[in-house]
Amino acid sequence: MIRFFLSICIVIGFALPASAEVDIKEVTSDAGLTAWLVEDHSIPFVALEIRFRGGASLDAPDKRGAINLMTGLLEEGAADMDARDFARSTEALATSFGFDISDDSLSVSARFLTENKEASVALLRAALQEPRFDQDAIDRVREQVLSGIRSDAKDPNEIASRAFDQIAFPGHPYATSLSGTEQSVAALTRDDLLAAHRAVLARDRIYIGAVGDITPEELGVLMDDLLAALPETGAPIPPRAEVQIPGGVTVVPFDTPQSVAIFGHGGIAQDDPDYFTALVLNQVLGGGGFESRLMDEVREKRGLTYGVYSYLLAKDLAEVYLGSVSSANDRIAEAIEVIRDEWAKAAVEGLTQTELDDAKTYMTGAYPLRFDGNGPIAQIMVGMQMLGLPIDYIATRNDRVEAVTLEDVQRVAADLLDPAGLHFVVVGQPTGLESTPAN
Repeated sequence: MIRFFLSICIVIGFALPASAEVDIKEVTSDAGLTAWLVEDHSIPFVALEIRFRGGASLDAPDKRGAINLMTGLLEEGAADMDARDFARSTEALATSFGFDISDDSLSVSARFLTENKEASVALLRAALQEPRFDQDAIDRVREQVLSGIRSDAKDPNEIASRAFDQIAFPGHPYATSLSGTEQSVAALTRDDLLAAHRAVLARDRIYIGAVGDITPEELGVLMDDLLAALPETGAPIPPRAEVQIPGGVTVVPFDTPQSVAIFGHGGIAQDDPDYFTALVLNQVLGGGGFESRLMDEVREKRGLTYGVYSYLLAKDLAEVYLGSVSSANDRIAEAIEVIRDEWAKAAVEGLTQTELDDAKTYMTGAYPLRFDGNGPIAQIMVGMQMLGLPIDYIATRNDRVEAVTLEDVQRVAADLLDPAGLHFVVVGQPTGLESTPAN
């Protein structure tokens, strides 16, 4: 059975064509749950993706890290099975489950063979509805979390990210690590984990995608069997973060020969009419790998870094435009100056027609490659639902990219890019660089 499942895993990338022509059906269950489905009966395999909006942002203020720890325990025993029994059951069924947490959602990924659908769903239902939270499992997973927290405290990239988040999202859950602190995680009790479970796993925030050997009728029954008994409502979603990033530099001393910098300012929402224009702009400025302006100016021409990049980050409750660079302590100040200059140049001049055409060619050509298997397609469909995108978005997405004009880019560049408003958090021992006073 295991060998057969591994063979299935190898071929599922070919279960659907690597193209953006995906036929999505909306399915509503008797209990009122909604899912998007792509039927594919070519192999006896189903990929199921479920997300609960809210994620780690729903932590109680004095219980930071509870939802992260709770998520790590969902496959550590359920109903009458302890952690070892649960693991043996999933292996015997050739089924795989994945549980992941982010600031904005708790994700559940399930992969199972058609012949084992009912038993696999029963196992997953137990994990979601009847987690045991045995003390030995709590202690074991807690120690894993604490080890990660200690490791992050010595990682310059993590230190920079945490410091930037504190500047960007003061007073908001986004400002702190979803893992919590050593103190907050050490103090968590089983009752705290039960409360965290009730806060996030509720029916008023479920998004579902399914791909593979399953009919709409079967999916409707599966959804109700799996999820209908969950609580109707969970904890309230926090308010939006007030992003007010001051321009300047924050230096965090750290004993290392190379400084790491996270930089950014306010961003743009994914439902903004200019979002695709901003994506194209960023592709040229810092998102295009070795073809981007930042990589060309900072690495290729000056040899200041091995890598520099930028990206648009649209979270549920805030939007930022971020980037990252690392350089020797005695060269990081020059790298920052070059980045600011390129930011200013793009804000004033926008892009060239050639840059625009090349970016659109890459973005439209690369998009179908994301649909390389049942699992990724299920994940994409859930993401679309959470963003409120139309069910035909996959078919029309590249049209939105192609519609971006040079005039659009010049206008958005002038509005979005704020070189004076860029804030750099630098972790290391940078030469000739000091923190600037907060505004």
